[in-house]
Amino acid sequence: MAKVVLDKPGEAKEPARIGVYVCHCGGNISDYVDVAKVAETVAKEDGSVVVSKHLMFDCSDVAQQEMIDDIQKLKLNRLVTAACSPKLHEATFRAAAKRAGLNQYLTYHANIREQSSWPHSDDPHGATEKATSHVRSGIAYVKSAQPLDVLRSESTQSVMVVGGGVTGLRAALDLARMNVRVYLVEKAPYLGGHVAELASTYPLGEKGIAIVQRLVSEIQEQPNITVFTNAELVSFKGYVGKFSVTVRMNPRYVVDRSPRFAEAIEACPVQVPEEFDHGLTVRKAIYWPRGPTVPHLPLIDLGLCTRCGACERLLGKAVRFDQPPENLELQVGSVIVSTGFEDYTPALGEYGYGEIPDVVTLPEFERMLEFGDGSGLRHNGHAVGSIAYLYCVGSRQKPGEATTPGSPAHAYCSRFCCNATIHNALDVSGRYPDVRLYHFYRDIRTYGRNELLYEKAGRAGSIFVRYTEDHPPVVSQRDGTAHVTVQASILQNEAVDFPVDLVVLVTGMVSRENRSLNEMLSLPIGPDGFYREVHQKLRPVETNTAGLLIAGTAQAPKDIRETLYSGSAAAAKAATFALKKELELEPFVAFVDPARCSASGKCVAECPYGAIELREQGDFGKKAWVNSAVCKGCGACVAVCPTEAIQRAGFSNDQIRDMIRALGVAEEGA
Repeated sequence: MAKVVLDKPGEAKEPARIGVYVCHCGGNISDYVDVAKVAETVAKEDGSVVVSKHLMFDCSDVAQQEMIDDIQKLKLNRLVTAACSPKLHEATFRAAAKRAGLNQYLTYHANIREQSSWPHSDDPHGATEKATSHVRSGIAYVKSAQPLDVLRSESTQSVMVVGGGVTGLRAALDLARMNVRVYLVEKAPYLGGHVAELASTYPLGEKGIAIVQRLVSEIQEQPNITVFTNAELVSFKGYVGKFSVTVRMNPRYVVDRSPRFAEAIEACPVQVPEEFDHGLTVRKAIYWPRGPTVPHLPLIDLGLCTRCGACERLLGKAVRFDQPPENLELQVGSVIVSTGFEDYTPALGEYGYGEIPDVVTLPEFERMLEFGDGSGLRHNGHAVGSIAYLYCVGSRQKPGEATTPGSPAHAYCSRFCCNATIHNALDVSGRYPDVRLYHFYRDIRTYGRNELLYEKAGRAGSIFVRYTEDHPPVVSQRDGTAHVTVQASILQNEAVDFPVDLVVLVTGMVSRENRSLNEMLSLPIGPDGFYREVHQKLRPVETNTAGLLIAGTAQAPKDIRETLYSGSAAAAKAATFALKKELELEPFVAFVDPARCSASGKCVAECPYGAIELREQGDFGKKAWVNSAVCKGCGACVAVCPTEAIQRAGFSNDQIRDMIRALGVAEEGA
């Protein structure tokens, strides 16, 4: 990793010759900010500003070429752009500066759209004054800016995918086909996640397990994919290109093949509800996982096993109750986290769940259909002639609505539920045409081509009853029959009672509980509990940690098609690291002036990435030292340093003070 070497902050090597370019943003800025006045004001105020212009779109090719021409012809050595969010186009203007021969880090991007124009659209004068202050601040920044060089690091040509659902399977396959080494780690003893449970998937009706088996068979044909099931990450350190991870492979206690597995499973006296089938079937303490297994072996649930010895007598040395966990140390260049979601579990009594026998969730009903023989739909020993689907259970909640104890309301839409439910209803109509189907909904969101499913369901006999947000359905039981009472919008909110044989709660997605993994990887989590990307459009699978990527329903609710696309996107991004032997990284990392360092150790304690340590540095003795490869440039260490010995490259304390003064804000003690 290259070393960060800077002059003292605030010392410029040559007089600043600054170019300022204020963007109209097609009216987004210029409708409320007098951009001509901003450009004119800063040009008059500061003699370092050689040229100051206002352009319709700073980001356009024409405008970028104009900047390049000005840099070269007017010998500009600093660049200030005032436009939209730096998340959108800061990299664009840095690249333009680089093409002109200017160091790309001698630039500043002032955000006068989100911070001036949009929030102050009711006060054009104030918005203009504020935008001018932002540009002044940017000019102050570039005056003392120092040229920086990108950091370079060797890259390991391998990727770890955490999560073996369809997202992880897709990502692993895409990477393998690009000749990238892949380690696929799945916590469960089988692959496929929730998709493996689905009796039928929209829009074509293919079984979920068939989709999973197809992906797994393709993975098994790839020699550069190593699959670990019943495994988990237990340690993680390093930086993009050189992550060191430890994978713990938990014991299966079945270590070899045997022709007598069926006999051993039959002989096991323990019988518990099968989680895969939501308790509709049972399994033994020794059992075959319901999804594809790698290796293809059953396993023993030691927490349930009575150690009766029945399986040992039949399987002999194929069973090892003393099999220990095995830790494997791996080096990877990047990591894709695709750990999936959990189905929302209604609270006890929520729409009658857990209290009324004929109330089930959509995932439970999916498994019921899987076991149907086509002769008739039955539940709890009675025939089902009518079904009520209740939408938005566990999604689009308001504060205070019934939810799982201790968890926040899930205000978001889970996206896939409407499509999945209507497809499920079509499946029921196709198998059992005499069953009456009622859909109680707030809004139907069969987006895109799936709108055709909605139309098809209506033609097939499904009855859709809309209710208002303020008056959700009430589920009760009278004389052993479930009743749904709803105030129907089409009847001017008149209450209507529907006796039905089965109530299906259309439950949404909630984020998976991964506390240890989240803390280990320092994953960013949004208010909805799902992982948060850097930018939805520009960096949709990246996190703030370079090389640590997120994908699939670990990131947000998605349907199968969308989650496959997400897995491919993450694979494409991971390949940009894995297919290079050397990576270029941003130079915005901390560095230490050992002459000023008091070795207080506060920076060491504050660093969330373990990038700082106290070490001997020649005549200076033991002082703080920053591993620039591990540092993420967060600046936490700078804030606690009592002597200002530690600074962040590209954003020193002196630069911050200069910017504050330029804004006209009084600085205490200045």
